[in-house]
Amino acid sequence: MKKILLLLFALSPSLSTFSWAATPLPLPRFASLRSSEINLRVGPGSEYPIEWIFKRKDMPVEIIDEFEVWRKIRDYEGVEGWVHKSMLSGARFVIVVHTFQHLHRSADLHSKAVAAAEAGVICKILETKGDWCRIETQGYKGWVTRAALWGLYPHEIIK
Repeated sequence: MKKILLLLFALSPSLSTFSWAATPLPLPRFASLRSSEINLRVGPGSEYPIEWIFKRKDMPVEIIDEFEVWRKIRDYEGVEGWVHKSMLSGARFVIVVHTFQHLHRSADLHSKAVAAAEAGVICKILETKGDWCRIETQGYKGWVTRAALWGLYPHEIIK
């Protein structure tokens, strides 16, 4: 098989640019779950067995690989598997990973707390400012330290 592929690449200039990558988007990158029930498979295809079922719509996941219409994802606990790309959204959410976080009125630990979120709460990320993130959950908006969240990269800027 390897010899056949090499021969095809040599004979056809258009095949020499062939790539298994499904998109020009960078890897890894964050996304979120589009549905409240998503099958996580052991391989990139519907013929592969389901290993896990995610049941949290909007949960952030990290896309770590691609194959055609399949995306290999990882959750905040390190669970990995393959999902169809239609099950993912580009909407950005984060999950609180540190216990009991105050949502502050401004990006300052001394500012008034407007709400609190426990570990495991999924929040929409609105913007970042240095080590702080403005999030929204259950109708409350406020600032939380970036270190308390999973679903964005250390120096990622969101506006």
